[in-house]
Amino acid sequence: MTPVDTAGTVQSDVPTAGTAQGDGPTAGTAQSDVDAACSRQGDAGLRDADPGGTGPRHTGTRKGVWTRGRVLAAASLLLGLLMLLHASIPNRIGNLGSLVETFLPWSGLFIPVLLAGALLRRSVLAAVALLLPAVVWLNLFGGLLTDKSHPGGDLTVVSHNVGADNPDVVGTARALVASGADVLALEELDPGARGTYERELATTYPHHTVLGTVGVWSRLPLSDTRPVDVEMDAGPLGDAKPADVKLEYNRGLRTTVATDHGPLAVYVAHLGSVRVNPRAGLSSGQRDAGARSLGQALAAEQNERVVLLGDLNGTLDDRAYAGITSRMRSAQEASGDGFGFSWPATSPVVRIDQILVRGVEPESSWVLPATGSDHLPVAARVSW
Repeated sequence: MTPVDTAGTVQSDVPTAGTAQGDGPTAGTAQSDVDAACSRQGDAGLRDADPGGTGPRHTGTRKGVWTRGRVLAAASLLLGLLMLLHASIPNRIGNLGSLVETFLPWSGLFIPVLLAGALLRRSVLAAVALLLPAVVWLNLFGGLLTDKSHPGGDLTVVSHNVGADNPDVVGTARALVASGADVLALEELDPGARGTYERELATTYPHHTVLGTVGVWSRLPLSDTRPVDVEMDAGPLGDAKPADVKLEYNRGLRTTVATDHGPLAVYVAHLGSVRVNPRAGLSSGQRDAGARSLGQALAAEQNERVVLLGDLNGTLDDRAYAGITSRMRSAQEASGDGFGFSWPATSPVVRIDQILVRGVEPESSWVLPATGSDHLPVAARVSW
């Protein structure tokens, strides 16, 4: 029989759930009940402090969007400073400054990548930091995103590096005739192809002059043609060569075009090539020397109306062209549509073929369809 106390309550030898006796599952369940009770009391306290019960969680979230994404924010700031201070990057090591400036427009591609990272991280800090490179890039290149061309103009000029290895000289010449140019400048003329160009262009362009590997074809009379030194033979060895020998591979000339509005000085130049390799960076010494020499020739030019046409083997953002860009305006930047990339022809990523003007007004600037060359022809229309 089970003992019964005087109150009639059944006595049991089994420990109750709340006692310290027994360390089996029953005791563990009791402890869990205690923990749950404490947790409920804590939640009740939080609800008393914040009736909505969501204050602490939201506060943590707000702090998180300003603290996460620090690496992305740092990358954005570095990108912005790179674009903002590109002129301060030294050229002492592999012409690093010129290399950065050559591809500076493409730095904008990093902006959407960083923006996507900021969105994935849900980082307000990274998004705010991205404003610096975005504003700087738009300030540098935003104007090139719109069409600034105007109708009209008095003279159409075209420049084309026709390529010494051009497999379709006849087709290239006929495409240039179809461009409607009044003045046509050709660079990298191969001696073996010169006769073909002269024959194909003769009917449309009765006036022409060729010095070395550059030439001008014109509907209008030409005069006062002379070579322009672009430093392809600098140094004692170059100085020792006879003038007639150097003229064979001359890459710069100046001529005068007789227009209804007066004389127009036309310069044609093909500056030295540049090389990019992992060890030396940008090798551009010969090109830079040619740019300085060309800038000096333009500074000494007496005619108030001047057009420079040619393959300058670099973008005008490159500091090497300061002596030129300080005196001339880019027709593409002033009146073009887009960046006007011209090289390589199959998939152009930079504009190294340039048309610059002084004393005349650029009305429009554009890139012509591909020919047999590895460069695209570039064109502009100017007015007085």
